[in-house]
Amino acid sequence: MLMGEYHHSIDEKGRLIIPSKFRYDLGDEIIVTRGLDKCLFIYSKSEWEKITNKLASLPFTKGDVRNFNRFFLGGASTSEFDKQGRINITSPLVRYANLTKNCVIIGVNEHIEVWAEDAFNTFMESNLDAFADIAENLFTGGENA
Repeated sequence: MLMGEYHHSIDEKGRLIIPSKFRYDLGDEIIVTRGLDKCLFIYSKSEWEKITNKLASLPFTKGDVRNFNRFFLGGASTSEFDKQGRINITSPLVRYANLTKNCVIIGVNEHIEVWAEDAFNTFMESNLDAFADIAENLFTGGENA
């Protein structure tokens, strides 16, 4: 399980240090893609294969399937860690997530997310008051109880 929050800077060449704990859990080859909420998602190769297998099973005749595949798969790229534990993030992905300098890297169960620090802070501030309500809705009553 990937978890935790780390703060690192992205350099002018699009290189970002990934914390060693995450590097160990992700393995040598990773996939970086557009995530939801204007952040990047990073997956291990094995987790990525689970997702792409699920996507391949969906009917391509549905517009939502085609559009999601374009968004999610079209921007994806593979990467490996250099000797300093950095990955190179492609310029389209840097632009998508508006990564300029300070980044927040968080573990979210089976993947990690990379956020521009300002966007992450805004997200957290916007959702802080709703956190208790979200937890109550997820963990009490309904089908997930």
